Amino acid sequence: MVTDKPTELLRDPSTPLEDCRLAFIGCGAMAESMIAGLLRKKLISPDNLVGSHPRQARREELHVKYGIEMVEQNREAALIAAPAAGSETTQTGSLVILSVKPQRLAKVLAELKGSIHPDQLIVSIVAGAKMQTITDELLHAAVVRAMPNTPAQIGEGVTAWTASPAVTEKQETYVRALLKALGKTVQVENERQIDMATALSATGPTYIFLVMEALVDAGVHMGFSRHVAEELVHQTMLGAVLFARESQKHPAELRNMVTSPGGTSAEAIYQMEKGSLRTVLSKAVWAAFQRAESLGVKRATD
Repeated sequence: MVTDKPTELLRDPSTPLEDCRLAFIGCGAMAESMIAGLLRKKLISPDNLVGSHPRQARREELHVKYGIEMVEQNREAALIAAPAAGSETTQTGSLVILSVKPQRLAKVLAELKGSIHPDQLIVSIVAGAKMQTITDELLHAAVVRAMPNTPAQIGEGVTAWTASPAVTEKQETYVRALLKALGKTVQVENERQIDMATALSATGPTYIFLVMEALVDAGVHMGFSRHVAEELVHQTMLGAVLFARESQKHPAELRNMVTSPGGTSAEAIYQMEKGSLRTVLSKAVWAAFQRAESLGVKRATD
C-alpha cells in the first residue's frame, strides 16, 4: 500500500466534493483522467482519493504523479473511502467509482460484495453494465451509470449519466461535480438513453477520427505532405465545431451558408449524398446502439 501523500494541491472549499472520499476501483486511462481533472480543477484534495490496481508499477506511478493513496485490493479501497463510524452522512459523502474493463466486472463485484457502506454511492463507467446487475451483485441500491467519451481524457468530453431511484439529491450533486472534471455532463432519464449515448457520443469520436483520416488521405492524394494535410484537417474540424457551437445555428443552416450554387461545396455534397454518407452514418450509430444494448443483456445473463 502506498500512503505517504503530498498535499500541495488544496481543494476548492466551495466544491460539493470538499468533504467526500472517492475510491477508484481500477485505475486505467479514464479513471486517471477523472483523477487528473478533479485535482487540476481543485475539486478535491489528494488526501480524499484512493485507487486500486493489481500492478505495483501502476500503483506507484499514480501515487507519484498525483499524490493519492493506492492499494492493491479493490475491497480495501472501498473500505478506506467509506464514511467513518459516527460521521454525519449529510456532511460527508463517499463514492465508489467502478472503472474496470467490462470483462473483469463480475470478478470485481464479487470482491466488493459485503464491503460497501450503506451510505456509499456506486458510480459505474463500465460499458454495458446495467445498474440492476450491480445492485443485485453488491446488494446495494444507490447506483449511478455514466458513459464518458475519449475527449474526457483532456477535459473536453461529454458524459451522459442516469441514477437509480435510491440516489439522493445530495449524491447527485456529487456526481455532477465528479463528471464535470471530464467536461460537460448530460443527465438522461433512463438506461436505454445511456445505451443511446454510448452509440452517439461515447462511440462518436470513432466516427470523427475515421472522417479525419479519410480527409487527410484525400489531401495526401492531391499532393499535400501528410503533415500539412493533418494540420489543415485538424484545424478545420476544430474550427467548424467551435463555429457551430458559437453560432447556435442548425448544421443544415451552417452548411447552406458555405454552399454556393455550382461551387466546390455543392459538388462535394453531391458526391457525399450520392455515396449515401448520411445513411451510412445513421446505420453505424444504430448498429452501435444495438450492440450496446446486447452487451448489457449478455452481461446480465452471464
